[in-house]
Amino acid sequence: QVQLVESGGGLVQAGGSLRLSCESSGRFFDTYTLGWFRQAPGKERNFVVAVNSDHGTYYADSVKGRFTISRDNAKNTVYLQMNSLKPEDTALYYCAARMGLLSTLSNRYTYWGQGTQVTVSS
Repeated sequence: QVQLVESGGGLVQAGGSLRLSCESSGRFFDTYTLGWFRQAPGKERNFVVAVNSDHGTYYADSVKGRFTISRDNAKNTVYLQMNSLKPEDTALYYCAARMGLLSTLSNRYTYWGQGTQVTVSS
């Protein structure tokens, strides 16, 4: 069983930065593909970025060049560095994990955290 706990969310002004963390308590962390998704009120949960076990990454176009995902297998933690934040980045951000290849589809991920709120003011 894999448990994921996100942290690092908060309120920031447009143009600012935040760093989200997601720590896993499960085994074999280094073999998992890890993803970040986000969900704004009244909207669907959308893919943001993912990193596989080889540190390969894939970004949604909306965050490319502004967000950076990284993983520290020694700490069982995945990070999301978010720069140049915009009001439209406001959402509940979820960390997710799956065994297998990178995927942008939320239903391909087996394990989910509870989410951390990111609010960007204009």
